[in-house]
Amino acid sequence: MSADLTPPNADRDELRKQMEEALSGGAGPKLARFALAFLGGAVPFVGGAMSGAAGAWSESNQEHFNRILEAWLQLQERELIEIALTLREVVARIDMDDAKIQERIQSPEYLAIVRKCFRDWSAAESEEKRVLIRNLLCHAAATRITPDDVIKLFIKWIEDYSEAHFAVIKAVYNQSGSTRRDIWMRIYGEAVREDSADADLFRLLIHDLSTGRVIRQHRATDGHGNFLKAPTKRSSSPKSPLMTSAFEDDKEYELTELGKQFVHYTMTEVVPKIDFGSTRSDGESARATGPSGWTPAGSPRNPK
Repeated sequence: MSADLTPPNADRDELRKQMEEALSGGAGPKLARFALAFLGGAVPFVGGAMSGAAGAWSESNQEHFNRILEAWLQLQERELIEIALTLREVVARIDMDDAKIQERIQSPEYLAIVRKCFRDWSAAESEEKRVLIRNLLCHAAATRITPDDVIKLFIKWIEDYSEAHFAVIKAVYNQSGSTRRDIWMRIYGEAVREDSADADLFRLLIHDLSTGRVIRQHRATDGHGNFLKAPTKRSSSPKSPLMTSAFEDDKEYELTELGKQFVHYTMTEVVPKIDFGSTRSDGESARATGPSGWTPAGSPRNPK
């Protein structure tokens, strides 16, 4: 990442010196407990860790506390650099000369979306999630096809779902009407046992995305958009003694309308309009790529 985004060493050293001075007096332990409680509540993405440290302080010495706090500062530095990089990439991709976009990005509604993205900062989990957040902020600034409350739901989906979930979404998007077997083979390329951990995880992925209203089994509709009941199937053949497979091949899946909007907002990249120069070692592409060109990573098995 670019060095200009990193706070100067002198500033960090001065901050550490001030901490040492503040904690050296008789009120040091009280100040430490207060500082940790404040940081744990004010910064949600480290709240759990810092609240735990606060409870343990009374049994720790001052030197131990200093080490904990310094580690926290280093963590914040890395995440702040990622946030700064993401915001810079967003600015590079939106038309800052457009009056409507300028009005939008300064609106309380858009700023609330930005705060929600960076308050939890689920993007720290992976580069893929960071890119999804970046794309969402770009589209939320430039288009209003989706209400802001729905965009906030998409942020929660990015936080809750894993790259394995996103791989399923991509497979269904690329070929609507895919069966579970189609989805599995497109992502992983080889069959596995029904009683394997892979099969259990795949069942969970389909369940999560179905109950989350991201994907659904295909349903026919009438001219008014009402869903039609499936015709009853009668068969004279004997019933199979086997339970339904995790990779059944007779029910087709498709994205819900919410799922389609999620793909548009998070998996469709926007061409940068401003060149800030390379900020990542992996050489980010400057061309626009839709979901068909987006490759998920971090799945439980190596994709085909």
